Amino acid sequence: MKATAAPPTREPTRRVLIIEDEPSLAALLAETLAAESYDVSVLAEGGGAADWVRRNSPALVLLDLNLPDRDGFTVCREIRAFSSVPLIMITARVEEIDRLLGLEMGADDYICKPFLPREVVARVRALLRRVLEWRDAKPDSVLSLDESRFEAHWRGVMLDLTPVEFRLLRALGQHPGRVLSRAQLLDAIYVDDRAVSDRTIDSHIKNLRRKISDVSGGDDPLESVYGVGYKLDPSAARGR
Repeated sequence: MKATAAPPTREPTRRVLIIEDEPSLAALLAETLAAESYDVSVLAEGGGAADWVRRNSPALVLLDLNLPDRDGFTVCREIRAFSSVPLIMITARVEEIDRLLGLEMGADDYICKPFLPREVVARVRALLRRVLEWRDAKPDSVLSLDESRFEAHWRGVMLDLTPVEFRLLRALGQHPGRVLSRAQLLDAIYVDDRAVSDRTIDSHIKNLRRKISDVSGGDDPLESVYGVGYKLDPSAARGR
C-alpha cells in the first residue's frame, strides 16, 4: 500500500488523512486542502489505515466508503476501536440507510459524490472548529466530570444526576459532536446484562435535557439524530 504525505507542519491540528482509492479525486482533495494550509496525507487502501491513525494522530480523517480491499464501514469501526478522531465519510452511495449506518459506526459527517472540493474544505473546517472549541473550553464553563464521585458540573453548577444519567452524559461528553447509537449508549450506561429497550435512552435524554436547562437557563446541547441516536453538540454547549 502506498501513501503520500506532505512535509509535517508545526500544527498537528492541521494534519488530515485522506483514504481514497481514486487517484484523481484523492489528488484533487489533497491539493484543495493543502492550499488551505492543511498537512495532508493520502492512503489508497483501508488495510493499514487504523495503524496509520494510531501512529500519526491526525486531526481529521476523510474516508471513502468504497475501497478496494475493505469497505469504509470496517475501516471506521477499526479506527473507532481506539480513537475519537473526527471522521468524515465520502461515498457515491446515496441511500439513507448507508448514511445512517455510517453515522452509527462513528462517522461525524457524511458527504455524497459528486461534490465540490470547497464543500469538503468547509465541512473539514467546521468539524475541526467544533472539536477545538470543545477541547479549549474551560472545564467550569461547560462540562466537568468527577468519575470518582459520580459528579457532573455544567458551567460550574453541579447537576443532580442519577448514576445512569451520569454515565450517559459521560459517554456523550467523551465524544463531542459524534453520534452515538441507542445501542452504544445502552452499553455505556448499564454495566450488567439486563434486557432494556433502547427507547429507555430517550427517557434518560429527556431528563438530562431538563436538568441541564434548569441550571444553565436554557442550554440544550443534546441533539437527536433521527433513526440513529444522540450527540453532544459542542457549539450548543458553548451557549448561544
